[in-house]
Amino acid sequence: MRIAMANDHAAAAMRSELVAFLKKGNHEVLDCGTDTPDPVDYPDTAEKAMEAMLDGRADRAILVCGTGLGMSYVGNKFPGMRCALCTDEYSARMAREHNDANVLALRARRMDIDQNLRIIDTFLNTRFPGEARHKKRIAKIAAIENRLKERK
Repeated sequence: MRIAMANDHAAAAMRSELVAFLKKGNHEVLDCGTDTPDPVDYPDTAEKAMEAMLDGRADRAILVCGTGLGMSYVGNKFPGMRCALCTDEYSARMAREHNDANVLALRARRMDIDQNLRIIDTFLNTRFPGEARHKKRIAKIAAIENRLKERK
């Protein structure tokens, strides 16, 4: 799978381990993040990863900042993207099974690297079963998105 990964300075310390984990899983990584603790604005790195999703260079994206909140806000601004901030394996599994989430947001602060690796593994290895009730809800999200585009 082709994965665009973005992080800000708060996640710079864990970035290399996350990238190594993805590569070990035979994923192609488009690294849009930073590897230094020098301040970087999370919207800038997240936008690069999201653009890779939109133009087809990536199948999924992983966005990491201090709390994961800022990255999740940015991830959900792009059409067709469903970005889930996950802090445990259960939320990662549900994001995929129920919402067909295609973008994962993680927090770097107050989060163990091993927990983030388990979340990534769960997110990437959980399939969307495509049940009608979930497809209907995802279609409603897309309809809202389309109505909002028309208002502009």
